[in-house]
Amino acid sequence: MSRSTLTGTRIRERRMGMRLRQADLARSVGISPSYLNLIEHNRRRIGGKLLMDIARKLDVEPSALTQGAEAALLEALRDAAVGHEAAAHELPRIEELVGRFPGWAQLLADSHRRVAELERTVEMLTDRMTHDPFLSASLHEVLSTVTAIRSTASILVETEDIDRDWQDRFHRNLYDESQRLAEGAQALVAYLDEDSAGEERVRSSPQEEVEAYLKAQDYHVAALERNLPPRIDNLIGAAPELSSSPARDLARHYLERYSQDAAHMPLGDFAKAAVELELDPARLAQRFGVDLGAVFRRLAAMPGDRIEAEVGLVMCDGSGTLTFRKPVQGFSPPRFGAACPLWPLYQALSRPMAPVRAVVELAGRSPRRFLTYAICQPAQTSSFDGPQVLEAAMLILPEPVHSPAQGEVLAAGTSCRICPRRDCVARREPSILADGF
Repeated sequence: MSRSTLTGTRIRERRMGMRLRQADLARSVGISPSYLNLIEHNRRRIGGKLLMDIARKLDVEPSALTQGAEAALLEALRDAAVGHEAAAHELPRIEELVGRFPGWAQLLADSHRRVAELERTVEMLTDRMTHDPFLSASLHEVLSTVTAIRSTASILVETEDIDRDWQDRFHRNLYDESQRLAEGAQALVAYLDEDSAGEERVRSSPQEEVEAYLKAQDYHVAALERNLPPRIDNLIGAAPELSSSPARDLARHYLERYSQDAAHMPLGDFAKAAVELELDPARLAQRFGVDLGAVFRRLAAMPGDRIEAEVGLVMCDGSGTLTFRKPVQGFSPPRFGAACPLWPLYQALSRPMAPVRAVVELAGRSPRRFLTYAICQPAQTSSFDGPQVLEAAMLILPEPVHSPAQGEVLAAGTSCRICPRRDCVARREPSILADGF
């Protein structure tokens, strides 16, 4: 039996080692004990979100379940050796290192993983410092208040003979501005503290509220999959993430379209067809009689255990502004600022109704490849002769191991701010990464 078919056995061994009951593990990841039993006896394939959920509950890397702990360690060390000339020369001896010094090998792998996490954190914070509208407005308010205090204090210091009434006014201004400064600084610190703690209560835009709501649902709204009239207002009213009226309006538009997609492409039939047709959006669109954009959205809304793949989706309007983001591991669209201009998403935007298919390789210490499909379609307008409104979407799939020839691989990034490719012809601004990978 090959290593890749023993995932269920590894799950079972890990679960029993943790003295965790099969029913408890199944309940925690949202599946039945009988289905988990089939997985553990290697009678059902597993991948995507379900594999990641089980790995998280078992406190282990997903690769340790699919390939074994030793294979995961070897892969981590190979990843760490990328770009390091001396280590690259010794790659043929990497198995000897793991065999003779497993503890030191694990330390190197853990250190490399931690460095990668810290680099990603720096990238995210830098991107946020540059583009976060709430942060920018707060800093502007603090600087304005400091300037006002300085101006008032300078008048009091430099004016020798000042009327008593005016002096009282200036003192009152100093007091009021100091209060504003303290309140503004406290609000800013609270905002940064909440974000650094991983909490999402404070959001700077309605779109972020909607994204937080969808992320909490894992982008799959089970209540809209049933053969019942959708009660969208009830769903919106019960969502704590949707705190503002504009966010609720955006969520309503998204859920209405979600409901329409679910009606045209029922969950069970679509999931079965998606696996049968190997996630080919064109063939799926033909089978269900819908457009490609609807298939993209439906694939992104599928639970990972249904189609055994992690699917991402990015959408933008005619200006190129990202209006929807569903990231996948290794491909995280920027939360603030502009995305990479080389994405097939923008190629499709330049030629409406012409589908684009490309293999994209994202820059990084270990470049990863994704199979992408993109399409730009006109959105519904309010009148026949109204302005044309375009919407582009890009589906993001893991590149198949045995895929047909895709042509030239497209080298891209997530955004110019964090892309190490210095010779890119589409670069808009310098990268914050000092050295290329």
